[in-house]
Amino acid sequence: MSGIVAPNAVAAVDGQRQWDRLMAMARLGAITGADGAPGVNRPCLCPLDREARRLLIGWGEAIGLEPSVDALGNLFLRHAGKEPGLPPVLTGSHMDSQPSGGRFDGIWGVLAALEAVQALREAGTATRHPIEIVAWTNEEGGRFAPGCMGSMAYAGHSPPDAWDAVTDGEGIRFGDALAEQLALEADIPRRPLGVVERMRPHAYVEAHIEQGPVLEAEGLDIGVVTGIQGSRWFLVELTGESAHAGTAPLSTRRDAVQDMVRAITALNRLMEDPTDVLRFTVARIEVAPNSSNSVAETVRFTIDFRHPDAAVLTARGDAIESTIRQAVRHCEVAVTERFHALPAEFAPAVVEAVARAAAAQGLAAKRMPSGAFHDAQFMVPLCPSGMVFVPSRRGISHNPAEYSSPEQLAKGARVLAQVLAELAA
Repeated sequence: MSGIVAPNAVAAVDGQRQWDRLMAMARLGAITGADGAPGVNRPCLCPLDREARRLLIGWGEAIGLEPSVDALGNLFLRHAGKEPGLPPVLTGSHMDSQPSGGRFDGIWGVLAALEAVQALREAGTATRHPIEIVAWTNEEGGRFAPGCMGSMAYAGHSPPDAWDAVTDGEGIRFGDALAEQLALEADIPRRPLGVVERMRPHAYVEAHIEQGPVLEAEGLDIGVVTGIQGSRWFLVELTGESAHAGTAPLSTRRDAVQDMVRAITALNRLMEDPTDVLRFTVARIEVAPNSSNSVAETVRFTIDFRHPDAAVLTARGDAIESTIRQAVRHCEVAVTERFHALPAEFAPAVVEAVARAAAAQGLAAKRMPSGAFHDAQFMVPLCPSGMVFVPSRRGISHNPAEYSSPEQLAKGARVLAQVLAELAA
C-alpha cells in the first residue's frame, strides 16, 4: 500500500489542541523537579487519577465517544464505526505516573489516541471497525506493584483478583482502592473484563514517547517499534536481628544491611554482560529500624531484570534466588517474583502500517525494540499489536525533566491517525 490513507484525517490532527490537553492533564498532580522542571505525581486509583479520568471522559463525550469501564478500572471511549459489530481496533496507553514522573509518559498515548480519533471524525473518514481508546489501570506499578495490572487482566495473563492483597506504602490494599474507584464511577457504563465474553480486538496500537536517546541522537521523527524486551521483577526480604551499634561485636551480628551488600555484589557478578544489552537494577531499599546507631534487623529491596532474549531472561532470572542464598551469611531470605513477562514481538501487519505511515508523511523513521515494558506487551497474544515512538529529549523519562516537543508529538499523532485509518478500514 502506498500513499497516505485518509489524508484529510492526517491533516485534521491539531497539534496545539493535543498539547493543550496534555498541559491540562499535567496540572493534575503537578510537581517541580530538583532542576525546576515541571513534572507529575499522579498515582493510580487516587483522587487525582479519578479527576484525570473524568477530564478525559468529558473530552471524549464532547466529540461523540461513548465511555465504559471494566472490573479492573480500564477506561474505554468508543468510536462506533460503520459496522459496530466488528471487533474494535484498540489504541491508548495509561494515565498514572511515577512518583516523580514526567508529563508525557503514558498520558500522551491516551491523548494521541483521542486526537487521532477526533481527526478521523472531523475529516469524515469512515472506518468499518469501531475504534476504542483505552486508558489502562496501573501501568507504572509506582503505587501498587507490579505494573500493567489492567492490561494483564484484560488479556487473561493473570486473574483479575491476582493483586487484591497488594498494598501501597500506606498499607492500602489494591482491591480496596479499586473497589472505591469503581463505586465512585458507578455512573459510567460497565463492560465485561477482557475478551472472555467479547470478540478479540482486531488490532492494538500504542503511541508512546521513546524514553531513550536513540531517536533524538539520530535526528529521527518516528520509532517503528518491533517488540519489547522481557522483564522480571523480584522482592527480596532479609531478616536478621537488631542490636546496639556501639556494643554488639561484629562477630555476633546478624546485620541485614551487610548481607544485602553481599547479595547485591553477587547479583552484579551474575548479571555481568560485556555486550551491555542486559538491564539489572536495584532501585528501592527499605531498612528497619532505620536508625543510625542500630544494626539493621530487616532489609527489603527490589530487583528489576530485563533482556530481549527469553533464554537469558529465564536462566539468569531463575538463578537470582540461589545466588542470594549463597551470598547471605547471617539472615533469613525470602525472594518473591512479582512480575514476569517474556519478550514480545509485534505483528508485521501493525509494524508495516506504522512504517508506511511515517514514509508517506515524509518522516524519518527507524525500526527499533522497546527497552521499557508497556501494556502493548500483553496484547500480543490477543491480536496484531504494535507501537509508535516519538523522540525524548536526552532520553530522560520517569523524571520531571522528561520532554517531547509539541511538533514531535503532533507528528506522532498524525502517524497514529493514519495507522488507525488503515487498521480500521
